[in-house]
Amino acid sequence: MTTAAPTPHDALFDRPLFVLEMANNHMGDVAHGIALIRAFADVCRPFPYRFAFKLQYRDLDTFIHPAMRGRDDVKYVKRFSETRLSREQFDTLVAEVRSQGFLCLSTPFDEASVAVIEEQQLDAIKIASCSMSDWPLLERVVQTERPLIVSTAGSTLEELDRLVSFLTHRNKSFAILHCVGEYPTPDANMHLSQVEFLRRRYPGGRVGFSTHENPDNTDIVKIAVAKGARIFEKHVGLPTEQHPINAYSASPEQVRLWLEAAQYALLLCGEGEQRLPVNEAERASLRSLRRGVFARRPISAGEVVHAEDVYFAFPPQDGQYTANDWSKYATFTAEADISQDAALEPSNAGRRDVRDKVWEIVQRVRAQLQHSHVVVPGRVDLEISHHYGLDRFDEFGLTMLTVVNRSYCKKLLMLLPGQKHPEQYHQRKEETFHVLQGQLILELDGVERLCQPGDVVTVEPGVRHAFRSEDGAIIEELSSTHFLNDSFYTDEAINANRERKTLLSYWMD
Repeated sequence: MTTAAPTPHDALFDRPLFVLEMANNHMGDVAHGIALIRAFADVCRPFPYRFAFKLQYRDLDTFIHPAMRGRDDVKYVKRFSETRLSREQFDTLVAEVRSQGFLCLSTPFDEASVAVIEEQQLDAIKIASCSMSDWPLLERVVQTERPLIVSTAGSTLEELDRLVSFLTHRNKSFAILHCVGEYPTPDANMHLSQVEFLRRRYPGGRVGFSTHENPDNTDIVKIAVAKGARIFEKHVGLPTEQHPINAYSASPEQVRLWLEAAQYALLLCGEGEQRLPVNEAERASLRSLRRGVFARRPISAGEVVHAEDVYFAFPPQDGQYTANDWSKYATFTAEADISQDAALEPSNAGRRDVRDKVWEIVQRVRAQLQHSHVVVPGRVDLEISHHYGLDRFDEFGLTMLTVVNRSYCKKLLMLLPGQKHPEQYHQRKEETFHVLQGQLILELDGVERLCQPGDVVTVEPGVRHAFRSEDGAIIEELSSTHFLNDSFYTDEAINANRERKTLLSYWMD
């Protein structure tokens, strides 16, 4: 268990956080509350997570309507009144929580209680499901500097969106918890996939699970972990002869089993926010299962090795090239004579991979788009045209995004500084160029014209066109349907080059 030293806002959520909800289970008895805290400290101490105890604050003199005070026939009025603690008694519990190594949170149910949280300098504020659209309370809470954890039971999507927008616009550090307001919650009503829904709905947000299930069930927390929850809240109590606990509060032993289940699930789920570093033992084992590259015929030193010159076979020899090294981006050249059926390896063949060049182009295109403030639709493919090969891309080339291609078509064409797009024409497509950024020299049937941002030029079928830019340009192309076989270059060498395009799907991140 981590210490309860004051925590920077974002650091509160930098590892799994388990919140033990005392609620009114102190039973209005400070000694019982202290015993409860100490019992759960013994349970939590072996686990490597953040732990917090949570209290509930109500200014009962103003919270309960004057006409309802003392009404034992109203369940919650009776419960809140019987378990009432003074400010000094709550201070004692807070001190004990901190001395046992817990962070300390509280749920305020009124504005006066928020002031108490500030005075006690608690680590965070919890918003109950019943208060997540209590705007007078929320307006007071966001005036504090504390991170927030919000339960969402019974809320509509509109209420959720409004809350997240409200907190985001105020730059608050917060997390939202899937929660079901049934005590205890039947299994059929858990709906743990709502954790995934919240993660998809609010990308980058912190999501957790506030649980009210039967405390003997340890499967539910495993599923919540697998769904992506990393903040967990559970009601806890210390059963005694004088103070039995309710059906949804967990005893120390039940919490120990719950934490062990969560720990096992976290172990199985492992790292999910980024790709794991390479496991070299795993990599070596997988390499032994790959196919090696072997010469189909004798190859002389100096020859460029093509696909028809080799075959792939198992098992690979130590250190030789494998089929995984072979791609359209890689060029192999024999550096020594290679006999038929011999392995291609670094000692007899050089390998040149142009993927670094492709990613360098991607970085430049990203920078150009960011500088121009042109908005690109998500998950659109990037098409790199390298008419005379990647080696000459900086001289002749183009990058292109196809936004839509139906009976109409929209593309974004990007020229990097100094690039030229070779002359071509279309037999079927009519297109209109709208210059969005940069200057462009457009050549139509051999006649040049300078195009500035905002200029619009229509190119009819059969019109030869080429363009270039000294400083780079972005062009919006609006056209009739684009057909793959409808681009004809006046340089037949380009038409003959079947490898003149590279398509990338995941390039924006």
